[in-house]
Formats: sequence, C-alpha cells, structure tokens
Amino acid sequence: MPDRPEIVCICGSVRFVDELSAANRALTLAGVIVVAPSVAPTGGDEPITDEQKTALGALHLRKIDLADRVLVVNPGGYVGESTSREIAYARATGKPVSFTDPV
Repeated sequence: MPDRPEIVCICGSVRFVDELSAANRALTLAGVIVVAPSVAPTGGDEPITDEQKTALGALHLRKIDLADRVLVVNPGGYVGESTSREIAYARATGKPVSFTDPV
C-alpha cells in the first residue's frame, strides 16, 4: 500500500469556528488530510433545521470512520453534547482521541 498522509477528523462546537479553522490550517500545513465540520453558521445564512442537524451529525460520524485519529478542539475544556457523542463514537471504533485543551 502506498504511503499516504495521516487523516485527522476535527471535532468541536461550531461556535469555535476560529479555533476550528486554526487547527485545520495548522494540520493541513503539517501535511495532514483534515476532515472537519463543514457547516458553520454565519450572519447571512438561513438557520439549520433540526433535520439538517441530525443529518450533519450522522455525516460527521462517517468522517470519523475515514480518519486515523480525532482531534477535539475544546477551548477552555468545553465539550458539548454533540462533541461528546462524537468522542464516544470515535473511542468505540478504536480511534485515538486527543484534545487541544485539558478536559
């Protein structure tokens, strides 16, 4: 099998869009393939429906499946409900999980 870059799935609350973006940039510049939350609310966007949130949550679990490991972006140690579910899923599937801040 040919060598390939490491794949890291970033998890964390989209309220930390700047921190998520900074982690994505740092990993990408280090030669890592990054999969991350792809929909963050901005001022001009229409609200995301509950159905869309559910679908995006399921999609993010598939991103974890693709990854070699998970990096949780958790400024101040914050881990919300969705991120907690993603951490549990990653651990249940044997993915190493690390955090940007102590929990």
